[in-house]
Amino acid sequence: MGRYIVLYQAPLSVAERFAQATPEEAMKGMQMWISWAQKLGSALIDPGRPLGHAMRVTPAGAKPTDSTIIGMSIMAASSMDEALGLVKDHHHLHWAPDCEILVLEEMPIPEMHGQ
Repeated sequence: MGRYIVLYQAPLSVAERFAQATPEEAMKGMQMWISWAQKLGSALIDPGRPLGHAMRVTPAGAKPTDSTIIGMSIMAASSMDEALGLVKDHHHLHWAPDCEILVLEEMPIPEMHGQ
């Protein structure tokens, strides 16, 4: 089984809308995440968390930056096709027209034994 990092992207307007959600709206959104996690079962290694306070690091230093990546999860799947099937029709894709999901496969490092 491979590990797949799932990044949830959304325009800044969506992140602002989430920050202003009523407790009822927040609970409804949380229930969608719980239902998705239950559907995936053991394939969901880490349901993840919202992300924020992005910093861009360069040789010159670090400074705050805007980011459209608002959350992450880690899944297990036997192939990229299977991983894509696990996020197909994910509720995140329906928050706003520009919401996207980026799936990255964690690659092994042969030089590091046990990795």
